[in-house]
Amino acid sequence: MSFRMKDVTVFMLALCCCLSGTQAQGNNDNQKTCCLSDTCSLAKELVSIGEKLGTMVEKQGTMGDNLRLMETRLQTSEKEVEELKRLIGGQPKVAFSATLQESGSGDTGPFKTPTPLQYKKVFSNTGNSYNPATGVFTATVKGMYYFRFTMMNNQGNPPNSAVCLTKNGQRLVSVWDTAGNDSHDSGSNAVVIPLELGDQVYVELQANKQIYDDFMSYNTFSGFLLFIM
Repeated sequence: MSFRMKDVTVFMLALCCCLSGTQAQGNNDNQKTCCLSDTCSLAKELVSIGEKLGTMVEKQGTMGDNLRLMETRLQTSEKEVEELKRLIGGQPKVAFSATLQESGSGDTGPFKTPTPLQYKKVFSNTGNSYNPATGVFTATVKGMYYFRFTMMNNQGNPPNSAVCLTKNGQRLVSVWDTAGNDSHDSGSNAVVIPLELGDQVYVELQANKQIYDDFMSYNTFSGFLLFIM
């Protein structure tokens, strides 16, 4: 665009010079000098105006480039903000905590086969991934999870207690107490594991074993989602 403006300026300068030459042929010497001087002044002004217009056009082009660059950066920033919102605010919220008995006291077990413990008194169950009717946690999103459980042994002497945290039927970590002459021991264990959608995690009382609980809630099962994957 600035190139065309320069062409127009040169053309106008040439036209003025031609006009100057034509006027000079029909007048006296003084008139020739006056016309030539006026024409040259006009030509200089036109050249100056053309140069200024060319500079303005170039600046306008630069401003347009800068504007497009700013728009691109703005779009990139908006995408980054949306990604942050997805990572921070959009992540599913999964957390639960429950204890074995809602009321009363006594032993649970023994059973002839390994049996999932039903932690019936629920303190929290955000995401509804834990089922108190079965004692099973089912992953509703693929991610990394943290689980922790506690155990109080039975009141027998010697004690006879053993529980395992289980994932899809596979035993992961355990707490047990089957020896000694006291019957008021408790323990806990925890694990961080990846889960796929639909994976199931639960605490399993081992065959022919018992655990004790009362209103003090010694046996608990808790877990929550650390992050999605």
